[in-house]
Amino acid sequence: MKRLKAIKKLVIVLITTSLFVSCSNDDDNTVIGPTLNIVETAQSVNDLSILVDAVVQAGLVNALTASGDKTVLAPTNEAFTAFLAEKGFSSLAEVPNDVLTQILLNHVIAGANISSSALIGNTGYTNTMASGPNGTNLSLYYDGTSGVTFNGAAKVAMPDVSTTNGIVHVIDKVIDIPTIATFATTNPNLSVLVDALVYADSGTPTVPYIATVSNAMSGPFTVFAPTNDAFVALLAELNVSALSEVETSTVDAVLLHHIVNANVQSNQLTSGEVATIGGPITADASAFTLTDANGRTSNIVTTLVDIQGINGVVHVIDRVILPNLEQ
Repeated sequence: MKRLKAIKKLVIVLITTSLFVSCSNDDDNTVIGPTLNIVETAQSVNDLSILVDAVVQAGLVNALTASGDKTVLAPTNEAFTAFLAEKGFSSLAEVPNDVLTQILLNHVIAGANISSSALIGNTGYTNTMASGPNGTNLSLYYDGTSGVTFNGAAKVAMPDVSTTNGIVHVIDKVIDIPTIATFATTNPNLSVLVDALVYADSGTPTVPYIATVSNAMSGPFTVFAPTNDAFVALLAELNVSALSEVETSTVDAVLLHHIVNANVQSNQLTSGEVATIGGPITADASAFTLTDANGRTSNIVTTLVDIQGINGVVHVIDRVILPNLEQ
């Protein structure tokens, strides 16, 4: 019932802030657009009051009232209350300002007004204003195949609220700072990679993988992430029908050849030897390929690079990298 009332209130705000008035004077039509900026719009909605308090506490009012296109994902009061409880805070005031600032910036996409029509039916990545390793911006995964969700958790409850300096989509959860695990588990095309990480953790030796890629304090790493199709092709290449037919120690050795102990974005990739944790592979920065010790070549999928988490960056590849099979 509370959410229904909040949505009704938001509908009123959407109408009043995005009202178009046509005044006829012979053939002259005047169009009036939204009159409130992002912060003023949030202030006008009771169910966004905690968001407003957070923006004030973090000192982001000027940034969000400044001119220039922005897309803001606005968590409701219920979303913030649940997030604070999950993180062990009894009030917003207990959240350190530097932490709160990055959480809020993780809900802001600068330089674009992204409408729901651009998201529905599509999946992909964009960057938020939150900061990652080496001054990079953190990525955000959107999935518009069934409604619109962000990073596999936050759903759009009210889309396309127009303001004078951007567009607001009200969401039902606070979007936490993403890790490598966030992007591995939210993209269905990387599900077999997650299975491989879990399987490797079931044996010895192990990193352990799941705990490491989920830990915001670990790394930063670069992960070359094979697609599901890449793993299916590998099983055929190895003449096995399931990953469980391969020794966990072998899977561990394979996975280690996909991890670099540094945050390397695509524009930092250079041709020559790349020192993965498992051993050297060879990169061709101009062709965007990786070649393993067996002469097998993996293509880096150029549309799926620089997927940046707080503990490292993911580049999707179309073939699994293998250790030296002759050893």
